[in-house]
Parts: sequence; structure tokens; C-alpha cells
Amino acid sequence: MSAYRPINRLGRTSLLLLGAGLALCAGLAHAQWQWVDDTGRKVFSDTPPPASVPDKNVLRRPHARSTPATPPSAEPQAASTATPATAPPRRDEQLEARKREAEEAEKAKEQAERARIAKIRQENCDRATRTRKTIASGIRMSTINAKGEIEIMDDKARATEMQRLDRIMAQDCGPMPAAQ
Repeated sequence: MSAYRPINRLGRTSLLLLGAGLALCAGLAHAQWQWVDDTGRKVFSDTPPPASVPDKNVLRRPHARSTPATPPSAEPQAASTATPATAPPRRDEQLEARKREAEEAEKAKEQAERARIAKIRQENCDRATRTRKTIASGIRMSTINAKGEIEIMDDKARATEMQRLDRIMAQDCGPMPAAQ
């Protein structure tokens, strides 16, 4: 068992050195530059930004928590006037645009549904009108019953069919009912 103690000590020492190395690397990770480039994207780098980037666009410098773009006394005023005026309207404009698009899509969907129903009504009206004219002409007509047998339409069946066609015509040939 004594043979394992040097390994344990070596393991503890290795862990301590590894932890110290990671702590140093963590310090290097914070030594990052952060700025906003000309296109508005955030850039992270371990080298300083190019000279073309203004100081107000530099968000973070190494070994500094944050870099004020203006003197500390003027920053709260600039932030209070710039942020509320620019950020919320963009959000409101985007929200309003999405609402308008949703409303327009809903209106288009409703209009397409109304057009579909109007087309069906017109087809039903045309079919009922043609059939009623045929039945009213007095031409001898026949129908096929459920058993597949041919039945000649008598006056009673003719009157019943004309009443049914009149109901269809009253429903589909008139103006479209108001939306519910």
C-alpha cells in the first residue's frame, strides 16, 4: 500500500498544476477585445480593433470590465435618451408589421373561403335551374332506385322533385347570406 502514496501525491500535484494552468487560461480568456464593426456585428478578438472603429463602438477592452464611450457623467444621459427612443420603436414596428401581415393573411384566407363558397353556390344554382326546367317541360323522365331498377317519374314524384329544386334555388341562387 505504500507504493500507492507516491502516485496519489503525484496525482494531487498534477491536479494542482492543472488547476493553476486553467486559472491562468481563464485570465487570458478575459483578455479579449469586443467591438461593433461597420455592419453592426459584434466582433471578439485578442487583438485591438482597427483604427477605423470609433471608441464608442469598442464594448470591452482587456483587463477592463467595460469601457465607457463617453465620460461617466454624460453616459447615463446618452443612454437614457438613445435607448428608449430607438430600441422600443423597432420592436413596436416589427410587432406592428407582424400584426398587419397576420391580419392580411387572415383577410386573404377569408376572401378565398368566400370565393370558394360563392362558386359552389353558383354551380348548385345552375344545376338546379337546368334540372327544374327539364322537369317542368313535361318530358317523360326516369330515375334509378336503390335496387338499381328504372322507375318512371310520375306527377307526384315530379312535384316533389320540383319542390326540392325550388328550395335549392331559393338557397343558392339569391344573394349570399351575411357572414356569421
